[in-house]
Amino acid sequence: MAEIIKVYKEHLPAVRLIGKRYTDADRGEDGSFAGKWDEWFRNGWNRMLDELGGHSEENSYLGCMSYSERQGFAYWIGMFLPQNTAVPDGFEYADIPEGDVGICWIFGKEKGDNIYGMHDACMSKLADNGMGQFKDDFAGPEDKWFWFFERYNHPRFTTPDENGNIILDYGMYLAKAQ
Repeated sequence: MAEIIKVYKEHLPAVRLIGKRYTDADRGEDGSFAGKWDEWFRNGWNRMLDELGGHSEENSYLGCMSYSERQGFAYWIGMFLPQNTAVPDGFEYADIPEGDVGICWIFGKEKGDNIYGMHDACMSKLADNGMGQFKDDFAGPEDKWFWFFERYNHPRFTTPDENGNIILDYGMYLAKAQ
């Protein structure tokens, strides 16, 4: 069973999310975006982002999600890169302002432990740790827009322990303290 083993606040600079944006219509039969990830690695799109100065221990591949009351849910596969990074042909981007992010480390096995189904548990843990106000004004006052992400950190996510467990970082942008 997956469990949250660490909760902390992290500050991110302004970033440019570069990747490809998907909607609920792009989910596979199992309801996930696993097929899109397979497509990414098969087509070498991850290597294209690495060449932009991306993949490192500090900056890993992301399953970055956004939700807007007007535009609904979006799932991005990509990376956070410096704010003015040129966007390669065939990719999309979103500029995300500097901000604090609440991070949960989800510990468990990638298959069978449901590490990808912990959104509500993470939101609750962040609230329990004084980080329950989530940033929703990315698009301005006319639309509530939330950003949250799964960060596949190397080596926490990529190198299982002796029992096959990994750590998935789950982050949510936080509202500034009032």
